[in-house]
Amino acid sequence: MRNGLPLGSTVELKIDDLAFGGRGIARLDGLVVFVDGAIPGQRVRAVVQKRKRQYAEAAATEVLERSPFEVEPVCPHFGSCGGCKLQNMAYEKQVEYKVQQIRDLLKRIGGLESPPVEEPLLSPEPFFYRNKMEFSFSDRGSSLPSEPSPSLFLGLHRRGSFDEVVDLQTCYLQAPETQAVLQIVREFARTSGLPAYSNRTHEGFWRFLVLRRGVRTGQWMVNLVTTEPRVELLSALVPQLLQALPGLHSVVNNINTGKGGVAFGEREELVWGKTTIEERLGPFVFEISANSFFQTNTLQAERLYQRVLEFADLTGREKVFDLYCGTGSISLFVSRQAREVIGIELVEDAVADAWRNAERNGVGNCRFVAGDVSVLLRDPQGFIREHGKPDVLILDPPRDGVHPRALIRLPSLGAKRIVYVSCNPATQARDLAHLAGSYRVERVCPVDMFPHTAHIESVALLVTR
Repeated sequence: MRNGLPLGSTVELKIDDLAFGGRGIARLDGLVVFVDGAIPGQRVRAVVQKRKRQYAEAAATEVLERSPFEVEPVCPHFGSCGGCKLQNMAYEKQVEYKVQQIRDLLKRIGGLESPPVEEPLLSPEPFFYRNKMEFSFSDRGSSLPSEPSPSLFLGLHRRGSFDEVVDLQTCYLQAPETQAVLQIVREFARTSGLPAYSNRTHEGFWRFLVLRRGVRTGQWMVNLVTTEPRVELLSALVPQLLQALPGLHSVVNNINTGKGGVAFGEREELVWGKTTIEERLGPFVFEISANSFFQTNTLQAERLYQRVLEFADLTGREKVFDLYCGTGSISLFVSRQAREVIGIELVEDAVADAWRNAERNGVGNCRFVAGDVSVLLRDPQGFIREHGKPDVLILDPPRDGVHPRALIRLPSLGAKRIVYVSCNPATQARDLAHLAGSYRVERVCPVDMFPHTAHIESVALLVTR
């Protein structure tokens, strides 16, 4: 069969598992087939797109038999838009499969025979849970059949495409007000006479629409990312935005002249209001600027941070190092139970935000250091002489995990406990394996921050051997 499975051929497959990343898993005469657009329990017709010696990749084209876990997706764009992969699967079952993936990764990569994985924290709100969304402009895409063929599209990328955008009429990831803002900005851009940015020619004006919302405060920020500043033009949008968003506090224009597809600006112009909005996590208030990192699911972030605090097991006497601290949200959250917290962060703007957030909240036992963790820890003993010895380490690295040079030196800091927060369980499992000589994994708690997607966070507690 392996030799008789050419690219482009159509096969019928029974999906019996869910792979890390959200693809269905089927087996055909001993060959593993990863199937995009399929969920466990379905029987599908699929087209083979890639074939290797050990596995093949396919895309589902028709569901021949429904899954017992299958539900009707609420969003009309499901299947074409790349925002949600699992909206047609019962929410509790989504999390069940994602938790099993964490167990498998901890066994296969982390080397743990019996991973101590606890019951997951489900998101309090499975829909409309995001406080930030990035929407793309494009000159290529699809709109409703009833609309004339436009030359500008605004929405999320079509699944599997880098330059085609689905013209979203609704979205169940952010608050319902998002729908009105999309329509207002899309129509304004189409009548502006300025083209959408093309990822093929790297020409055009309109690049991204980024919406931020303070879930606890009701404040909104509209960030229009363009290739050049046009504050006067964008000011004409404000009256319409105020009607759609009574909580509007900020309209900014970020200018991005690079070719990379990131919704950040090299500089920022204030169009209207303030340059920041506020959000609350627990008892703390945070200022959020257009380009600062903040946990995307506010309600679930509070529960995540509570679990971090529980794992840290602080008594008020401990010194805590918060590596990869960002704008200091975890640092502040644990500060009331610690003697001192020292946060380390590479991005200098984030460090400035962290200092400002500490001052805003009257927190005097947090200090923040700007620098690369892997560089600062080249001399662990020197770092200890300057900042003291930590009792607890908190790690919240980017998706790539802890840098190998830093990972090697972490045990030299002598912390008795490590709380490792990860948005990528695969790299977390790899890092836990590297720390296995000095620390044992005592607890792992899955935290579902992003319902209906393939992503899940994981919080691990490590204690010295």
